[in-house]
Amino acid sequence: MDDRVRFEEFAKLATEQRNPRTMDLDLLEVAELLARISAEDHTVPEAVARELPYIARAVDHIVASFRAGGRLVYVGAGTSGRLGVLDASECPPTFGSDPDMVVGVIAGGYTAVVRAVEGAEDRADQGAHAMDDLEVGPEDTVVGLAASRRTPYVVSAIARARSLGARTVYVTCTPREEFTLEVDVAICPVVGPEVLMGSTRMKAGTAQKLVCNMLSTASFVRIGKAYENMMVDLMANSQKLVERGRRTVMTVTGCDYATADRAIEGAGKSVKTAIVMVKLGCSRAEAERRLAASDGFVRGALGEAVPESGGS
Repeated sequence: MDDRVRFEEFAKLATEQRNPRTMDLDLLEVAELLARISAEDHTVPEAVARELPYIARAVDHIVASFRAGGRLVYVGAGTSGRLGVLDASECPPTFGSDPDMVVGVIAGGYTAVVRAVEGAEDRADQGAHAMDDLEVGPEDTVVGLAASRRTPYVVSAIARARSLGARTVYVTCTPREEFTLEVDVAICPVVGPEVLMGSTRMKAGTAQKLVCNMLSTASFVRIGKAYENMMVDLMANSQKLVERGRRTVMTVTGCDYATADRAIEGAGKSVKTAIVMVKLGCSRAEAERRLAASDGFVRGALGEAVPESGGS
């Protein structure tokens, strides 16, 4: 592809258009400038909401991967890559998941998380190699994150993951009718032109962050990592999380602080196990047996109804 053709293709991208509502951006006072940004940001959740059926299909794939012992792998470049790495890094403390269960891959490697690596997004071969290095396979779901859809690193990674048998999802702010890649699910929240032309760290980045939140949170909830609306598999590796664990046991069981503390200690630091022990007045071994029999769902261990097979 010569430079002229590439330029014309780039100029047509939805994410590269000028926003007619912010043509006077450089003339605005600070308060007006912020109000204009805020008004544009308010359109993002609606764009994401229109994609909920496709997000649900992606969650189904991720849940299937988790149940098969596979992984959720995010792959992106620049802001999109950083958002994937961020979501992956938050899963272990939130859900007590193995750090390898959700993986973030960014063009340019982890240096690119904190400092831009120029040209990394254009290295298509490295995207494919990253999937090989991770030994991506049929048990995995790979989610490409690219506001413009066309990022060579991401496109190549997704194509390689697909060839290796992985389930593939693509999150982009390009209209669905312009999406031509072969994937299992395309998620296309169209947020329109940015406040600052082409600055996809703004509305497009916010949309991708919202989608990532939904993908990981919904998937982990569907495999028993929550009870009601509380984290019950969190890793108590900070004082805040230790106290959250105690409060969770107290909230679910109605016990006092000291009882919750003793129960968590007696449960080997497991909030889930502590809840079952206190709620049913049973031993740690019995609580663990019940949890295992219910695929880790606290509701099931307590004899309450759970989704069929804990499924998606």
